[in-house]
Amino acid sequence: MSVRMRRVYEPPEPDDGLRVLVDRLWPRGLSKDAARVDEWPKALTPSTELRRWYHAGEGSYEEFAERYEAELAAPEVAELLDTLRASARKGPVTLLTSAKAPEESHAAVLARLLAE
Repeated sequence: MSVRMRRVYEPPEPDDGLRVLVDRLWPRGLSKDAARVDEWPKALTPSTELRRWYHAGEGSYEEFAERYEAELAAPEVAELLDTLRASARKGPVTLLTSAKAPEESHAAVLARLLAE
């Protein structure tokens, strides 16, 4: 299974496979043609409330990850996660985010869960 994270602002690479935008909001200053996004499952992204809480600096990354995993456990969201996991078993999946530090973002939580 091949799941990786990249900033959506980086140019696409041939080995990206399925390119999945995992941000709730479209990245600023980026055209849809330049992004070359294959899927944009907004239901898999952190809720607006959780995103605002984390960006306000009110909690640690570990607490954010726990809260985000709880959101992903909702039945309708878990089904989307399973679908994306199945895609990752078939070929490479690249999770795209505009986060400046993808390793400390929701994309890292998703990547870990997809690898399970």
